[in-house]
Amino acid sequence: MKIYRVKRGIVIESKESFFLVETQDWDRFINDDHLAAKLEQTIASLSPVTNGDELIANELLAPIQNQEVWASGVTYINSKLGRQEEAKDSGGGDFYARVYEADRPELFFKATAHRTVASGGRVRIRKDSTWDVPEPELTLVITSSGKIVGYTIGNDMSSRSIEGENPLYLPQAKTFDGCAGLGPCILVAENELAGSIKITMDIYRNDLVVFSGATTLGKMKRDPGDLVSFLYRECSFPHGSLLMTGTGIVPTSEFTLNSGDRIDISIETIGRLINIVA
Repeated sequence: MKIYRVKRGIVIESKESFFLVETQDWDRFINDDHLAAKLEQTIASLSPVTNGDELIANELLAPIQNQEVWASGVTYINSKLGRQEEAKDSGGGDFYARVYEADRPELFFKATAHRTVASGGRVRIRKDSTWDVPEPELTLVITSSGKIVGYTIGNDMSSRSIEGENPLYLPQAKTFDGCAGLGPCILVAENELAGSIKITMDIYRNDLVVFSGATTLGKMKRDPGDLVSFLYRECSFPHGSLLMTGTGIVPTSEFTLNSGDRIDISIETIGRLINIVA
């Protein structure tokens, strides 16, 4: 099943039918270790709505309220190589190689709700950056107890020129207004997604594809549960959290985003996240 956060409440999609739950308490609804069973019980008492597609098309919000968005880095070999390239002039390239092989993952704070946009929304690139890329990422939906209850798509907007100048500038390269896209929905699933699931990203400029890439979840070096265990070691999340799991699709140094570009990210079984660069 999938759930969408909309202006009118929550839309549940199940077996090609849509059900509307008229509640604004997104935090309490999704922060449930038994979310899949809760959805089954909820739709059993509801009648399908005929305008589910319309609600999603016209009222879609990012699937976040008071959750924090965190991210993990250097979880794919392509990410390690890309980070080493961008940081080679500053002498920081070796750090990324060490992180890729280390037991402890790289984890960093990414965004809160007001810096996050929904599918169809406008992400931003920093005015003081000269090399900017989107990073398509499987994003975990985690309860306050640390249980993964669902998955969504994340767009981790990154200023590679700033991060490459000095790895200590990572917070500025990653966190700014409009720095994250999330959505379009949460796929509620009790089991891990198969490694064969494909992630694709296409970037359009004036309706022409200027970048295209693909990878699979099986190429991720880190285990999602292991990432969560490190995140929750010394941090509490009263409303749950979202964790981007890193990218395996890295545009080359010759590519940078422009205003007006359309970023189209798809993950099989979840859906498609579309963002426009402001």
